[in-house]
Amino acid sequence: MIDLANSFAGCRSLIDPDAWRGIVSDGDHFETLQAFLDSVQNHVRNTQSPLFLTELARLEWHIWKVKNQDIKMPGTVLQIALNPSLVLLDLEWVDLTTFAITLNSTVPHPGQELVLIWKHPQTSEVKVEAASSESLLVLKMVLENIDVGEVAKIGAIPLVAARGAVDRAAGKGIVLRPPSRIRRNRKVEEALLYTEELFQVSASFTLQLHITQACDLHCRHCYDRSDRKALTLPEASRILGEMDYFCRERSVSGQVSFTGGNPLLHPDFPAMYQAAADFGFTLNVLGNPCDEKLIKRLQAIQPLNFFQVSLEGLPEHNDYIRGKGHFERTMRFLALLCQMNVYSMVMLTLTKDNIDQVIALGELLQDKTNAFFFNRLTPVGEGAALALPPRESYISFLNQYLDAAKRLPVLGFKDNLFNIAMQQQGMAPFGGCTGFGCGAAFNFLSVLPDGEVHACRKFPSLIGNLKTQTIAEVYDSEAAERYRDGSAECRSCKMNLVCGGCLASTYSHGQDIFAHKDPFCFQNIGDGSI
Repeated sequence: MIDLANSFAGCRSLIDPDAWRGIVSDGDHFETLQAFLDSVQNHVRNTQSPLFLTELARLEWHIWKVKNQDIKMPGTVLQIALNPSLVLLDLEWVDLTTFAITLNSTVPHPGQELVLIWKHPQTSEVKVEAASSESLLVLKMVLENIDVGEVAKIGAIPLVAARGAVDRAAGKGIVLRPPSRIRRNRKVEEALLYTEELFQVSASFTLQLHITQACDLHCRHCYDRSDRKALTLPEASRILGEMDYFCRERSVSGQVSFTGGNPLLHPDFPAMYQAAADFGFTLNVLGNPCDEKLIKRLQAIQPLNFFQVSLEGLPEHNDYIRGKGHFERTMRFLALLCQMNVYSMVMLTLTKDNIDQVIALGELLQDKTNAFFFNRLTPVGEGAALALPPRESYISFLNQYLDAAKRLPVLGFKDNLFNIAMQQQGMAPFGGCTGFGCGAAFNFLSVLPDGEVHACRKFPSLIGNLKTQTIAEVYDSEAAERYRDGSAECRSCKMNLVCGGCLASTYSHGQDIFAHKDPFCFQNIGDGSI
């Protein structure tokens, strides 16, 4: 039985109530689409009803059918696949979908319109939209089993755009994609908090690519001034190709963060940026202020996802750490990025000497940048001459920062220990430094110019070398797995999936990172108290 009154609200709104009762006089027992369409068509023929009424009836019929069909969604797929509930309908009137959804907000007109109707795989909600050229291109890719690179060629669009089209189609539920293979391999116990998949499975993977050690600054907290040979363009191209294969094989999107040293000083940086764009990666730059010409050149290749610069406090302290005039140059550069509509981020390395300047700097940056973060100092390299704040002062500071963030949206969260303070205040967690507690060797790897791969760039954490290994071999190694497992002391903590402390902090205190928790941690493993 079909509930015509509710299922065909658009048709009913266009038909006189007496006529509608005549059409449904059989008691809503029409068994076929044709029977109902014949009745509507006869009504159109004998009245002044809109000519598009028959097509509207056909559209509403298919919406009803998709809604009521018992279609089982596959639990997982091994490759991109069509949603089994998807219907592609060829209509002879344009804007019928808008009319059917909003009723009378627009007037349909003659012309061909392809319409997609499907049931969302997660929510089971029925979706209806006019098929865009982007969606049709993705459907062609799936139906004909065409690689996304070929799709880019067919549509004469950049690879990043083709992959974005697939991502959007998968987000809508039009197509189904294999689940990410970047996932925590931890047993979820009842005692743990925040066990949702969003804290355990990453949809993306980031390669922090250090292409040169050359830098135009000499910061007092620099953790690596070693003399490593710069990455060559052929080497970078090979690594990016490895990254592309790894991401496709793990069913994740790829993100490349170019850094150094200062990556902008590498003579082949624009070519490396172009190579990464050709693979369709999301692109970030972690560097120092530069001129407008270079930013325009990068934007013409592919718009930046973000550009990150560093400040170490208010002007006097910042320039003591990073060099005279650096603060003012950085502020001018942030203004330039804003004018060019480039998302900007500011990072600060927290020490005992600037902890009291962080919130004040946030106030200054509120309308100057999109986001402001900090990381705790890792006293390695030249940073060994500086000092961290006392633990008690740091715990108090985290709570002050949380309060300040309520009035200063620019203040962002990086330090995993924020999650403890948030939980104690009844707030939802932010996830952790990369969204999954400690991201070391999980959804993130750091590659140095000589090919060394580190689980985290903030401290020596060598797990392989891309001159002799592939990214997959490094990622799947026993060494990488140890970093993903984190410290043994953290595994029984209820905050484990969003925290894990900071391995770099543990290292900088001379402790075993695989045995001991972050020395600044203020979560009592047993009962959750300080």
